[in-house]
Amino acid sequence: MKNLKNLGFAIMALMLAMSVAVAGEGDKKAAKSADKGIQFTEGKWSEILKQAKKENKLIFLDAYTTWCGPCKMLQKNVFTRDDVAATFNGNFINVKIDMEAGEGPSLAKRYPIEGYPTLFFINGKGKVVKQLLGYQQPQDLIKVAKSVQKGPAI
Repeated sequence: MKNLKNLGFAIMALMLAMSVAVAGEGDKKAAKSADKGIQFTEGKWSEILKQAKKENKLIFLDAYTTWCGPCKMLQKNVFTRDDVAATFNGNFINVKIDMEAGEGPSLAKRYPIEGYPTLFFINGKGKVVKQLLGYQQPQDLIKVAKSVQKGPAI
């Protein structure tokens, strides 16, 4: 009977160790997929504008809402692509703002929105260089990004 108890404890310990190892792999996969795609900056809008001015880059602003289906599709199908990330990371200061939370409502007054998602390219002075409405195909978004990148950022 004592051997059965010891065997039971050994099996439980082994199962626990395996579940921890599997969970660790899941965390690694989640972290890896989080590293894929466009890297979005967080912070106050005023600080993001200062950063854009300092780095002489345009801001790519994804103005979204939590309930917007096309916004979710952009996040899942476009912003996660390697070719999109290669165009945006390093060339723009990428920002996502929920237009119904935090600074979003005040930015929605500053940058009028007709629908969601609205994608803005904004210079360091806060001036809109280009605005896109609705879901964008990856190749179309890359084309627009490259075209606005050629112009002066400030």
